[in-house]
Amino acid sequence: MDSLDLEVLQRARAWLSAGRKVLLATVVRTWGSSPRPPGALLALRDDGRAVGSVSGGCIEDDLIHRLRAEGMPAQAQLVSYGVGADEARRFGLPCGGTMELVLEPLSGAASLTALLDRLAAGELIERRLRLTDGQVSLGPAHAEQGLSFDGEVLTSVFGPRYRLLLIGAGQLSASLARIALGLDFAVTVCDPREEWFEEWSVPGTTLTRDMPDDVVMAMKPDARTAVLALTHDPKLDDLALMEALRSPAFYVAALGSRRNNALRRERLREFDLDEAQVAALRGPAGLYIGSRTPGEIAVSIAAELVAVKNGVVAERVLPVAEAKAALEVAQDTLSACRS
Repeated sequence: MDSLDLEVLQRARAWLSAGRKVLLATVVRTWGSSPRPPGALLALRDDGRAVGSVSGGCIEDDLIHRLRAEGMPAQAQLVSYGVGADEARRFGLPCGGTMELVLEPLSGAASLTALLDRLAAGELIERRLRLTDGQVSLGPAHAEQGLSFDGEVLTSVFGPRYRLLLIGAGQLSASLARIALGLDFAVTVCDPREEWFEEWSVPGTTLTRDMPDDVVMAMKPDARTAVLALTHDPKLDDLALMEALRSPAFYVAALGSRRNNALRRERLREFDLDEAQVAALRGPAGLYIGSRTPGEIAVSIAAELVAVKNGVVAERVLPVAEAKAALEVAQDTLSACRS
């Protein structure tokens, strides 16, 4: 679930609680290139105020115009945009592209409150809307589940689909945790050191003082889990990384210099990890952007995390170690030419 879509639900509930009428628009299908994916949300208040996004702006403008001109629809309905070339150009879609939306007049704040309360508890929730009568039901969802629409029932999935475990509760972890929360990761921070644990102050994260390797095993990492070691302390990092590298976690990384990460890989081999498992460790973590401050390093790591999550091939990104090695070769070549 996109954090922007969570904001849409929260604002819609606030409007409903204040006695306003609200129309919720959900992208259900797209053909061709689309500015927003299926599941994207837009909430429209009865006076035309809007929050969220379903396109680059033109479709939002048309929906606002229709709401003001025609009023709130009596029941949920399906609408299409961009079927023909002229309309596609008008609404900023590719020529011949199509986007379908379900427009749902919300009945009251109570149904959104139930959904938002369960999301606040960290649950992954399935919301089913029956277009014929507007009936809404909530139930548990699974991480592989996505939006579905059969023409009569719209099933949307809300809540964090990806998990991030940060080992270490320092300043860099705080910066990265804030970014990851905005990317809709469920963030767990593990640090048994009292001096760091007591100073943690990032809301929305889960904090634990258990030993990192115990936390990794308890989390049972799957293909939607990322584990990142940030303490520089082998006693905390290495065993946790060992457990993570033996799991299906899609991203396992560690902070530190190239030398320290080379030494870490040697230590991991002593834990009977095979070469493929050791090679899966990303370290130094991040993409090379010349980062120096905790905030910049957090951006570098978050960029690599998202790239791996989205399946960007290695040739299109440059990890820190490769970039620095390439810079050294370039500097040596330049020095040789000058001499």
